Amino acid sequence: MALVRNGAWLPHNRCMSFVGTPDPNSGWLSDDDLYVARQQLPILYIEALPVRVDGRGTVTDVGLLLRVSAAGNITRTLVSGRVLKGEVIRDALLRHLEKDLGPMAFPQIPLSAAPVTVAEYFPSPSVTELTDERQHAVSLVYVVPVTGTCDPRQDALELSWLSPSRVLSEEIAADLEGGRGAVVARALAAIGVTGS
Repeated sequence: MALVRNGAWLPHNRCMSFVGTPDPNSGWLSDDDLYVARQQLPILYIEALPVRVDGRGTVTDVGLLLRVSAAGNITRTLVSGRVLKGEVIRDALLRHLEKDLGPMAFPQIPLSAAPVTVAEYFPSPSVTELTDERQHAVSLVYVVPVTGTCDPRQDALELSWLSPSRVLSEEIAADLEGGRGAVVARALAAIGVTGS
């Protein structure tokens, strides 16, 4: 087997020099490599909508993160993040839920890796009406019941628990960055939750 490096084929015996101790962070890209990838490829993400449910499985509260955007505005958003190379979707979902909600959130990860909806974001307005100025992103969206205490970490200011009707209001939808109000509505509709 040959390897291509910088446009040139390397003979099989030269490929062996790349075999060794595996990089523990092989799924991470440098900032420069990520920038290049974002210019050329869609990037895969997961997004999670944390919910509280009662004993019957009815959604009583929906969690939205409050954070400061890159432009300095306070916005609402979902738990989200990239899926790393070699990472199983369920592991990515658990990693981002723990990163954004804290280790004591106790998310109930779905048995199936099938999302409730898929969202496509583009750098400029498109037919999806979802935007991410950095890239074309494809996001697998999950609704995840959370039973523990949430202590937002990373760049989140807080996690707000809102009733489903409040989350689906025009006011809250307008606060969700990149058109995510439509994503929240689709995700909740997929599990039978509507604004009425």
